[in-house]
Amino acid sequence: MSWRGSASFLIFKRVFVAAAVFIAATSSLLFAEGTRTWEQSKYEEFVKGTPHGVAISSGGYLELAPEFKLLASTPSSAVWATAVGPDGQVYAATGAPARVYRVAAGAPPVAIFQPQELQVQALVVDKNGVLYAATNPDGKVYKLEKGSAAGGASLADDHNSRKKSGTNSAASTGEWKSSVFFDPETKYIWALAFDKDGTLYVATGDHGEIFRVAANGEHSLFFKSDEPHIRAMAFDAQGNLIAGSDGSGLIYRISPKGDGFVLYSAPKREITSLTLDDAGNIYVAAAGEKRSGGNAGAVTVVVPKDTQNPGTPGPGVAATGPPDSTVTVNSSGSSVPGGSEIYRNALDGSPLRLWISKDDLAYALAFDAKAHLLAGTGNQGEIFEIRKRDDYAELIKAGANQVTAFAKAPSGALYASTSNLGKVFILSEAPDAEGSYESDVFDAHGFSKWGRAEFRGRGNVELFARSGNVDNPDRNWSVWKKVDLEKDSMLTVPAARFAQWKAILHPGATPPRVDSVTLNYLTKNVAPEFDDVSVNVGTRYQTPPRPANLEPSQRFDPQPNSVRDRQSIGVKWNVHDENDDQMVYSVYYRGDGQSRWLLLKDNISEKFYSFDASLLPDGGYTIRLAASDGPSHSPQDALRSERESDRFEVDTTPPQIEDLKASLQGNSVRVQFRAVDGFSPIKRAEYSVDAGEWHFVEPVGQLSDAKAESYDVSVPLTNEGAEHVVVRRAYDRFENMNAAKTVVGK
Repeated sequence: MSWRGSASFLIFKRVFVAAAVFIAATSSLLFAEGTRTWEQSKYEEFVKGTPHGVAISSGGYLELAPEFKLLASTPSSAVWATAVGPDGQVYAATGAPARVYRVAAGAPPVAIFQPQELQVQALVVDKNGVLYAATNPDGKVYKLEKGSAAGGASLADDHNSRKKSGTNSAASTGEWKSSVFFDPETKYIWALAFDKDGTLYVATGDHGEIFRVAANGEHSLFFKSDEPHIRAMAFDAQGNLIAGSDGSGLIYRISPKGDGFVLYSAPKREITSLTLDDAGNIYVAAAGEKRSGGNAGAVTVVVPKDTQNPGTPGPGVAATGPPDSTVTVNSSGSSVPGGSEIYRNALDGSPLRLWISKDDLAYALAFDAKAHLLAGTGNQGEIFEIRKRDDYAELIKAGANQVTAFAKAPSGALYASTSNLGKVFILSEAPDAEGSYESDVFDAHGFSKWGRAEFRGRGNVELFARSGNVDNPDRNWSVWKKVDLEKDSMLTVPAARFAQWKAILHPGATPPRVDSVTLNYLTKNVAPEFDDVSVNVGTRYQTPPRPANLEPSQRFDPQPNSVRDRQSIGVKWNVHDENDDQMVYSVYYRGDGQSRWLLLKDNISEKFYSFDASLLPDGGYTIRLAASDGPSHSPQDALRSERESDRFEVDTTPPQIEDLKASLQGNSVRVQFRAVDGFSPIKRAEYSVDAGEWHFVEPVGQLSDAKAESYDVSVPLTNEGAEHVVVRRAYDRFENMNAAKTVVGK
């Protein structure tokens, strides 16, 4: 949000007219001079609001997002992958609990497979409709086929039977049967992919191996990496396998013969997803800080808590919280150290960073029907459209913590899977039928009248506004009032401290778009308030230099440098103004027993002032500060407040030394004198003989608490026959000093 004055005469004229209408309606109220504006026109401003079917572009505008509808909500916490069969059936691989579900719109998910492991991590389907499901931990690949309804057991019966027998097989439904297709004897399986011949490739963890498995189950080690995990795979048009690792964030191109070449070492530790466009460019999502040693660090995955098959996740993978609780990312909470980035590797291998985020973690990449790159992220469950370098749009907030996978859907749509909660959505190619966006709540920091709205955009857009005097709109705010953008764009909302606007975007021949919304408002003037006033005798305040990087139009409110100066009196104050008005100050003084306040200095812009102490005769005084917001208001509307200081005393006159006598008495000299001050008590007296050290001397009555004190002291002499110089000095309580001397002897 930005605060600014009117940018041109035309805007000023319209604002002035709107403000005049309001002031004329309620002339009994004093409002701050000068209309202020609240503008939203930047991405970082728009993302604070709440979109529904509205995309937020990094270029700073709102537009309709693709239609996003829920297909199915599973009982599991995380949906890791979706696969679509030849007949259009949709299957979801999940965790917590680990299941493979058949999902369809308008029907509850049907569990067709339940393994012993904690989660089903990957899922693919061949051209015959056979499913292959990979599990974690203790990774295995299961083959799922439709079986005979008469010969199969139910999922519940099969699960109970396995519990009694202690076997490690998987449960099947009467319609489906399962079998272990491949056991790599490793902890993790992260990804599955078919080549064009229907051979299955299995990416594993712990040892960073990729296996090739034929349709008959025969398998071989295809590629061995020195990285701990192979996290993502995809084939290019030449039949090369593109694979991404965890550890050093490497992108491999592996030939059909299994010869690997590192195309790119990403700045991040782990490749979380990859995909290719039709031209063969490779798009990669990576996350996490790279550490020395390469293979250090945990795998960045969401790990749900399996309540039916409890077990211990492997190294670096953490499940936290009680059963059925929200799952976490790594164990670090809402973000991954180092953030997340997306790169494009061109055909020649050159990399280009397209997108970067410190907070959002990219889990999945895919292209929509228009060849737009989409990124599914956590931990706010968002889908971004990545257009080009640092040009992107927040398309969707899925209402889940993570968007974990994409799959092709009919008619150019995509299936989007989420975790926390485990759901499957359909992301359409077409824009939503209607989108709405609610801005964040704006605080004017005072009771305000709301004037005209300024809208910049195109297409069919409706604008609404509401206001209230608490920061929560659900607590008895006004109702939404439509703003007539074709007429005067006036806001017909009650005067209040807080305001909010809403835009509704309707599709049409011209796609709707919101570039900026500005609300004009006028805040009721409130008098400034003093927080404190302090007077420091013997202090002088100096104004520090204005910072070089401060614009001339920017307000300079310096903190003074204080210097010890016995001849100065420094006054300093703190004051605040709810309207943030420019203020001017006046300093007055009054002596004890006086009735009039006398002006010492006016038109002060700083919050401090120093003056010569000798301007005030010795005595007790009080300072009065006056603050006025006159620079920001017309004379009849300016407000003023005052504050008095504590009483302080000024004494710049030294004491007088009177009745000075000195006489020799044997081997000593007797010194007698009086010290008299016109205002404050005598603090102390000292003497020195023949330029020697100063010696403290007590008054005759011992206590030094009067304005006149008498002294009588005998000073021993070391040289009786010589002439001696005796110097006496006296101080008052304000350290004013006077001295006198006498000569005794020959």
